[in-house]
Order: sequence, then C-alpha cells, then structure tokens
Amino acid sequence: MTTISIDERIKVERPDKDQLDAVKATTWPIWTKEPSTFDWHYDSKETCYFLEGVVTVRTDKGEVAIGTGDLVTFEKGLSCQWHITQAVRKHYRFE
Repeated sequence: MTTISIDERIKVERPDKDQLDAVKATTWPIWTKEPSTFDWHYDSKETCYFLEGVVTVRTDKGEVAIGTGDLVTFEKGLSCQWHITQAVRKHYRFE
C-alpha cells in the first residue's frame, strides 16, 4: 500500500481489495457532494474510501489531492478547506 501524507493529520493510502475488506469499508455509509469549496473541522477521526471524485484538501501545512481509490484518514482536531473539482462519492466512518 502506498501512503502519502502532507502532515501527521492526513494519511492517504492506495489499498488493495484485501485491505478494504479487512476494514469493511464497503459497509460504511456513503456521502456525496457536488463540486464546491468549503471549510471543515474534524471533531472526530474520519476514515473514508473514495469511490468517485477529485478533491484538494488544504491545511496550514500544505495541500493534498485525493481521488477515486484513495483510503484517507483525517485526524480529530484537523481544520482544513475542501475544494471538490469532480463530484465526490465516498464511504466514510467516524471514530
């Protein structure tokens, strides 16, 4: 699995099917959002698996591009800006 991180608060991975099955990602709820830009703060840790879409997430430490096939973890306490350029459809889980 390849991992990309702009800081310790966001982890982007490219999981294979076995890894997705291990976390049961396909059983999580689905969230969708059209192209838009908005600020977000994580009150809880979120793990999500992108089924569709492209988004750039900006923090005070930089930005990361996220898209289809990425498994992403956002740590509790993170404040960021989402810039969705292609509509997003993702499984998600808050802890």
